[in-house]
Amino acid sequence: MNITGTALTIAGFDPSGGAGLQTDLKTFSAYGINGKSVATSITIQNTMGVRGIYDLPCKIVEQQLCAILEDEKPDAIKTGMLGNETIVETVVSLLRRHRIKNLVVDPVMRSSSGKSLLSEKGIQVLKEKLLPMALMVTPNLRETEILSGVKIRKASDKIRAARVLMKLGAKKILIKGGHLKGKPQDFFYDGKRTLLLDSARIGRGDVHGTGCALASAITAGLAKGEDVIASVEAAKEFIGLAITGAVRSGKGTLQVEPLLGVYQNSDRYSMFERVLRSVEKLRNSHIGALIPEVQSNIGFGLEDANSLSDVIGFPARIVRCGEDIIVPASPRFGGSRHVADIVLTVMRFDKSKRAVMNIKYNSDLIKVCKSLKFSIGSFDRTMEPKRVRSLEGSSLEWGTAYAIRQCGFVPDIIFDKGGMRKEEMIRVIAEDIEGLTDKVLKINQRHSKFLQKH
Repeated sequence: MNITGTALTIAGFDPSGGAGLQTDLKTFSAYGINGKSVATSITIQNTMGVRGIYDLPCKIVEQQLCAILEDEKPDAIKTGMLGNETIVETVVSLLRRHRIKNLVVDPVMRSSSGKSLLSEKGIQVLKEKLLPMALMVTPNLRETEILSGVKIRKASDKIRAARVLMKLGAKKILIKGGHLKGKPQDFFYDGKRTLLLDSARIGRGDVHGTGCALASAITAGLAKGEDVIASVEAAKEFIGLAITGAVRSGKGTLQVEPLLGVYQNSDRYSMFERVLRSVEKLRNSHIGALIPEVQSNIGFGLEDANSLSDVIGFPARIVRCGEDIIVPASPRFGGSRHVADIVLTVMRFDKSKRAVMNIKYNSDLIKVCKSLKFSIGSFDRTMEPKRVRSLEGSSLEWGTAYAIRQCGFVPDIIFDKGGMRKEEMIRVIAEDIEGLTDKVLKINQRHSKFLQKH
């Protein structure tokens, strides 16, 4: 990833690593942005909540910020927890002196556990002096009510509140709605456009640091030269992924993981290499006798796979050539919908089982699988509901799920005896690509011996 642009965060230090400076810097890194930071406060907290707060002396904050701004002006700046009115005044003075334009203000006022993170006078100074400098302000509903004086009970109240914030000087407003029940919906307003930005509710419970990560993601987008709308939309997608990867690092609240996308990219490259090595083993072992008429494929999902693009497969399948196999095209994520459907269905029941390969069916191969002590499940295509039959690609999901439910667990083998225009098939299932390869090689070896005897 090329580093393009520089972003600065002015915020509090969270020793638990779940919010504040740490989350901001992770977000900048995830975007490929060079991140810098100025600490305003030291919080004493862990995953269970804030126990205490120590605002740094104003002179220390000033010296940090002067050093950064005198070196090179960042492409975008985000403010988070500012602590008190003297720190807000100092930040305003220096940002004004250096004529900062891409300023995102996340008006952090209280912790989720109820601790005050900005003094009453600090809130007033923020309203009067910092908001007029902001390109964008990103309050949650409670912060919006405090800043605007408007009680938010319905959608029209958000518009009224946003107009008040614009009168205070903010140019663009994003009112965050993720803490409400139901579908998360953020509200964007710039005086001309009103946008309702929906996202799916990700069932991870409360997640610490989402507000920081969202504002930092917007800041990173601006630092890369994107316009505001593009930055907000990308940030929404980014925070959804970061919540999906939320981690539990203590006894309390889950913490957002801004670097999940980076980790996934690393995982994807590693998985690509692992699949190539495994296929080479299969090729060297001459498994052509296991390949069905419709040919074979392999699916291997990311640990948190939930879509076609999270499962690596072969777009041109694995083709039989006598006793050998040919791989016409390299594997890629999203390479095969059919095998991905099976992987994703299996993972719904058991997240640890992420690899699948289809091989041909015959009764001898089932005997071989039994002799290897593999657990075996099956389904009958004639029992397939009509509504499933009419949906393209849903047969494999139904059959896989049916077999798993019948077993009460995910078996090593799931087979069916085919149907009209449907070839009979065996699916080999394993925790990872190495385990899958090992199972297929054992089947091939024992099958060869079986054929030699008979």
